[in-house]
Amino acid sequence: MLTIAIVGKTNVGKTTLFNAATLLNAEISNYPFTTKEPNAGTAYVSDICVCNELGVKDNPQDSACIDGWRYSPVKMLDVPGLIKDAWMGRGLGNRFLSVIGQADGIIHVVDASGSVDAEGKIAQPGSGNPVQDVLDIEMEMERWLAEIIMHNKPLIEKEASETSLAEAMSQTLSGVKARPAQVTEALERSGLGNRPFERWGKERTMRFAADLLPAIKPIMIIANKMDIYSAEENFNMLTDYFSERLVLACSAEAELALRRAERLGLLQYTPGYEKFKILDGAKLTPEQRRALDYVEQRVFAKWMRTGIQQALNTMVFKLLKTNMVYPVADEFGYADTHGNVLPHVHLMPDGATPMDLAKEVHTRLAENYVLAIDAKTGMRLPKDYRLRHRDVVKIMTQPRVKPKK
Repeated sequence: MLTIAIVGKTNVGKTTLFNAATLLNAEISNYPFTTKEPNAGTAYVSDICVCNELGVKDNPQDSACIDGWRYSPVKMLDVPGLIKDAWMGRGLGNRFLSVIGQADGIIHVVDASGSVDAEGKIAQPGSGNPVQDVLDIEMEMERWLAEIIMHNKPLIEKEASETSLAEAMSQTLSGVKARPAQVTEALERSGLGNRPFERWGKERTMRFAADLLPAIKPIMIIANKMDIYSAEENFNMLTDYFSERLVLACSAEAELALRRAERLGLLQYTPGYEKFKILDGAKLTPEQRRALDYVEQRVFAKWMRTGIQQALNTMVFKLLKTNMVYPVADEFGYADTHGNVLPHVHLMPDGATPMDLAKEVHTRLAENYVLAIDAKTGMRLPKDYRLRHRDVVKIMTQPRVKPKK
């Protein structure tokens, strides 16, 4: 399952965003280090389901189809708030940074309202500097990665003597999911491809780490607390400064309020939609009605949506370049062997083949793989076919016959 880590300073709304996306009840409070352990939960990314295109009523088994949108699970990690010198272990930072190694992508939450100071403590709205907050946290992650490289320098040098530097580094950094192609890309970007690794010092290692981090962990900036008046100016500042990156507007508090109200049966709301509807007969308290009015006026009227679902979808489908692929056993009814229509959907990386899909579904399916069929067209797919978004694929197998003794 794809894993997304949520990082940022304390009090920027990371845990609120995590709760809104997963509906888990992690503690939310206004002081540093509230979260002492990384929270893990399941969120969902969504895209138009193929059920309407195929004209069938689907029966998902490990995902959900709501109003023609398929919601597929991803794992989310809420990394406790980081502070300056976290890479050295300050504030248990080293321990928390290591959690990031498990992630495929990173959502960097920043308080766009400027309501936290440099140490992550609550401050007057508008007094903080969101741009500097982003730079501070990403510098901590880069230093952490550089420290891993420096610590393993003798091992990398030894491995590089027998293979390429990219291969040696990717083997040593396999724990943070570094691949040879990504290391090669970072070497080229940093201009260190032709520099002997044994001559790298701290400065060159830091330069390399700064280019390697976004290659192995695509990072999206989430400008949170956009419902607060001081946020709009800071959001413009963030988008200007980080003009080559994705910066999305978000109100985690609004999303959490809507999901909780929907769970209580007070309103109808589908994550990612641009509206919500208070149900007839819903008995709202004056406080609940004021909260929903605030969400309507300060979030939906201004930004159209809370931004949470949009952020998850953008991370998985745009930054991680993942495709939703539907495996089926019956290419005519688009069903599994039990008659469930479009029962499963897998998030496959860009460039994945039918064989990769077979491995994802079950190892035995891959072992007995014969060929794959595009269920939409009935055409046989080449073994090296690159799966596309919203493909429906049947894997055909044949049990291997054991040779007679």
